[in-house]
Amino acid sequence: MRISVAADERTGVAERVVEELRRRGHEPLLHGALADGERDDWAWASEAAARDVADGSADQAIVCCWTGTGASIAANKVTGVRAALCADAETARGARRWNDANALALSLRTTSEALLGEMLDAWFDADPSDESDDLANVRHLEQIAVES
Repeated sequence: MRISVAADERTGVAERVVEELRRRGHEPLLHGALADGERDDWAWASEAAARDVADGSADQAIVCCWTGTGASIAANKVTGVRAALCADAETARGARRWNDANALALSLRTTSEALLGEMLDAWFDADPSDESDDLANVRHLEQIAVES
């Protein structure tokens, strides 16, 4: 799977995310501080990763900044991207299952390597729900974007 990865700095687990994705057999596409010559500010880096998902260049994205909040906000501004700021494995699992999240937002400050592994396990093991109420909620998100 192609996973677009953005970080605004090379601290915390920023580089470990890339290593872990490669170890799991994924192909990371790098943005921000992880790529040469790109603007590394969180809004620009996260937007670039989210646009990869929106245009089909990547299947999913992982966006990172110090708190993860800015990265998630920026990614969610891109139509078709559903970024979830997760701090634990169960939240990551639920974001994939109930929200069909296609971008995982992480805090570089609070995400440990052990927690990163648990969250990635949960994220990649979870399939989006096919329950009618969950599907209706995800469809409604698209309607909200059009109406705004």
